[in-house]
Amino acid sequence: MMGPGKKKIEQLEKRMRLLGIRKADIKERFIRSSGKGGQNVNKVATCVFLKHIPTGITVKNGSERSQNLNRFLSLRSLVDKLEEKLLGKKSAKALLGEKKRKQKKKKF
Repeated sequence: MMGPGKKKIEQLEKRMRLLGIRKADIKERFIRSSGKGGQNVNKVATCVFLKHIPTGITVKNGSERSQNLNRFLSLRSLVDKLEEKLLGKKSAKALLGEKKRKQKKKKF
């Protein structure tokens, strides 16, 4: 299975350093995923549950078949949420969602 590339991992670690997020502050649990994935999903704990202990923010990701990729995706999501909370910055995904909601309101 393919995981995240070295460059993406380094970028994420750099963002964590800039925000002052330590890996020791993150509690990590692996649980079984639900949904697609066949025997792999039933047999291997591929779903990742992360909790940032100081803030209490939690993230759960089991969208991929690979535990390594789910770990990266959930850590990235957690960093996005912490960045939004600490700096007041909204992620690109959140901004896109707001834009779509505004466009829907204009139609009526």
